[in-house]
Amino acid sequence: MRYAYSVTSALLVGGAAISLATGYPAGAQVAQNDDSHMARVVPRAGAPESFADLTAQLQPAVVNISTRQKIEVQQQGNPFAGTPFEGLFGSRRGQQQEPQYQEGQSLGSGFIISADGYVVTNNHVVSPSGRGTVEEITVTMPDGTEYEAELVGNDAQSDLAVLKINRREPFPFVEFGDSRQARPGDWVVAIGNPFGLGGTVTSGIVSAIQRTTGSGGAYDRYIQTDASINRGNSGGPLFDMQGNVIGINNAIFSPSGGSVGIGFAIPAETAAPIVEKLRKGVEIERGYLGVSIQPVTEDLADSLGIPQNKGEFVQSVQPGEAAEKAGIQAGDIVLRVDGKEVTPEQTLSYLVANIRPGTTIPIDIIRDGQRRKLNATVGKRPSEEQLRQQQQFDPDADQDDDMQPGDNKTIEDGLGLQVMSLNAQIARQLGAGADTQGLVIAGVDPNSDAARKGLQRGDIILTANYRAVTGPSDLEGAITTAKRDGREAVLLRIQRRGRPPQYVAVRLR
Repeated sequence: MRYAYSVTSALLVGGAAISLATGYPAGAQVAQNDDSHMARVVPRAGAPESFADLTAQLQPAVVNISTRQKIEVQQQGNPFAGTPFEGLFGSRRGQQQEPQYQEGQSLGSGFIISADGYVVTNNHVVSPSGRGTVEEITVTMPDGTEYEAELVGNDAQSDLAVLKINRREPFPFVEFGDSRQARPGDWVVAIGNPFGLGGTVTSGIVSAIQRTTGSGGAYDRYIQTDASINRGNSGGPLFDMQGNVIGINNAIFSPSGGSVGIGFAIPAETAAPIVEKLRKGVEIERGYLGVSIQPVTEDLADSLGIPQNKGEFVQSVQPGEAAEKAGIQAGDIVLRVDGKEVTPEQTLSYLVANIRPGTTIPIDIIRDGQRRKLNATVGKRPSEEQLRQQQQFDPDADQDDDMQPGDNKTIEDGLGLQVMSLNAQIARQLGAGADTQGLVIAGVDPNSDAARKGLQRGDIILTANYRAVTGPSDLEGAITTAKRDGREAVLLRIQRRGRPPQYVAVRLR
C-alpha cells in the first residue's frame, strides 16, 4: 500500500463526487466490464462458486506501475570543521558542498480506463516524497509488455494521478461503477501488484462504507474491505461483482506492514470526477472555510448539553478566511452546511471541499447553547504545501531544544536557521502588513551565532546583504556569494513584532 518508495511512507488522503463518462475512440475494444461480457462471467446470486471467469475478464486492464527516481541524500556535517583537519573531510571552509544523489524506486498498481491508454493510479506511486524527482514511469501490462508513461495530471489532496500510454492497437479497459450502491457485506475483488509479485487477485467483502480513518483532511472517507491488500496494491482497482471499479486501493491499517484484513479504497464517487478533470487538464478547486475542528465527543457533548456525534466543534478560526468573514467563532458547533448534516461519516471538511469556491451557503451552528444560522461565501482551499506551512508554523509555540533537519541544508548549515516563505496567513499571525515580503524564521539552532545574536522563531528576514529575500533561494544565494568572496558573516535585516526593523550580522558556520 502506501509503502511506495524505497524509503517507506504511509499516507492517507482523499477526493470529490460525481460520475465519470468515458468516451470510446473509433475502433476501440469493448470495455472489459461491458454488460455483454459480464452476463456470461458474473457469479450467480449468493456466494460465488469461483472468481476465475470474472478475473480473466478484468485482469488484462490492470497494470503494474514502477518509477525510477533521483533522490538527494542528506549529507553529514564535517566533524573537523574549524580545525586544521577540516580539509580531510568533505569541503573546505567557504566551499559549497555538491549535493549527492541516490537512485530510488517505487512500485504500485493501476488500471486502464480507456482504449486509448489513460491509466489511473495513486499520486504517491508516481510522486516522490522529500528531495526526489521522478525520472521515468513505466507501465507493465499483464503479458509483460512495457510502456513508457506520461504523467497527465496528479492531485496530492485526493492522492490520485492519471498517466497516458500509447500504442496502435486499442487497450483493454474497465470503467468506474457507482460506489454509492455498495453495502457492507457485498463481495469485492482486488487486483494488483503486491510485493512486486505481478498480477495478484484477492477477494473479500465490503467491511464498511464512508469510513473515516482519523487522518483529517477534506477526503478522509473510504470503502473499508477485508480483501487482502498489501504493499504494491496502491492504485489498483477494487471491483464489484459486475466488474465495475468501485474503489481505488489506497491504504491499509496494519501494525506489521502486511494485510490484517483492514484495507481502504478511495470510493469511485470521490475518484471519478477528479480523474476526469485530471484527464482533461481542468484545475481542481475545492471549497475552504479556514477553521480548525474536532469531533463532538461524548465528554464534549455532555459539557455542552448536545447530542453526541452530531456536528463538529470549532477550535480556532483562521484570520481573514471565509469562516471569520461569516462570523464563525472558536467554540461554535457546526451542525449543518448547505442543508446537509455534519456527522462522523459526512465531515465538515468533506462537505465544504465539495462546494465550489465563491458559493454562498447557509451554516447552522450552536453558540452559547443557542442555535444560529449564518451565511458564508466559501473560499478556495489552499494547496497542500500552504496548508502544511499554516499547520507547522505557530508563532507562539516553543521551539524544541534540538532543531530537526529540514529541507534547506545550505541555510541550516550556513546560518543555523530554518526558514519558510512568508504568506498572507503567517504575516497576519505575526502582525506584519499584507505587503510585507521576506522569510519567516521557523527554527534557530541554539548553538549557532544566530541564536547568540538573539534571532528567534517568528522573526522575519527582510534582506540579506541589502538584497530583498522573497524565497529561500534568495538567502541561499547570499550565503553562497559570501562564502565565495571569503566573507565570514551575512548581514540580515530583521523585523520582529512590535519593533522597528534592525540589522544583525550573523556569522557563517
